[in-house]
Amino acid sequence: MDKVCADQGQEFLAFMEFYRTLPLYQFTHFTANQEIIEAFEEEEAINKGHIHVVDFDVAYGFQWPSLIQSLSDMTTTSRTISLTLTGYFRNEEELMITKDRLESFANGCPNLSFKFEGILRGSSPISIHVEANSTLVVNFPFHLQTLRSLQEIKNTLASVYSMNPSLVLLVEREGNQRRSFLPKFMELLYFYTATFDSLNEFLPLESIKRLNIEKNHLAKEIKLEIVQGHIEETFEHEKSWKETMKLFGFEGKKMSSRSLSQAKLLLKIKSPCKMIGDGANCGFEVFEKDEGHEIALTWRDRALISVSCWRCTPQ
Repeated sequence: MDKVCADQGQEFLAFMEFYRTLPLYQFTHFTANQEIIEAFEEEEAINKGHIHVVDFDVAYGFQWPSLIQSLSDMTTTSRTISLTLTGYFRNEEELMITKDRLESFANGCPNLSFKFEGILRGSSPISIHVEANSTLVVNFPFHLQTLRSLQEIKNTLASVYSMNPSLVLLVEREGNQRRSFLPKFMELLYFYTATFDSLNEFLPLESIKRLNIEKNHLAKEIKLEIVQGHIEETFEHEKSWKETMKLFGFEGKKMSSRSLSQAKLLLKIKSPCKMIGDGANCGFEVFEKDEGHEIALTWRDRALISVSCWRCTPQ
């Protein structure tokens, strides 16, 4: 038990160092949160200050303190805001640790009413109670690509569609449509080669912090990716995740110009060297794709991660 706890502690510290060092996850979190705030503001006339976020993979919850802070800063004596966060977790320990951390942070934002609901994976999203007229947001951070069968994908997207969310956020690693092992392996190779290469801009090879990131985060992440295998049933059409979203009743929403500006500002702040050009951070760059329906982060012209927004197609 002590060894398991120690290993989990090392993994958490390695993830935190990776998160702080490279802009990969910060890019997705800040971009997604900007879209959430704007979706909330668009519906303030009917949502009475209530917003409910369903996150299909909270992990360590690093995305949500900035949203909690932003919503708290928006409150006034005449403008009250309540946030309910429903999150899915891999295990109970991760759930409790993240719950305590987020509730502790929210306690420092007294103007905001915050409610946390943790659910262990395997539960159905149909059981989630959403207050009437609340702005409902569903967050898919790399989640769909972890599902192991076509039926799981169908069930998940059908359940989300039935909830009629105001906004669905799809965060994906570029090119990561699950197929047979070899194409999947090549996608992983390209992604992690770029990731290790980008670390050179931020940390020297002999850095203890870098060694910890490589051993206790990246190595374990790569191993998990490989052993997960591939999807049991192949999409007969080999569609991308975006085409799959459309197939199950969702339509793309154009990304906000403020989301793009904020992503570029993040790269300026994170840059370890002088700016090369607009939106560039040494080898990192952000740009719009799909006529503004998607914002992607690239490393030396190779797309790594993208964020896109979706809504239910009107019947």
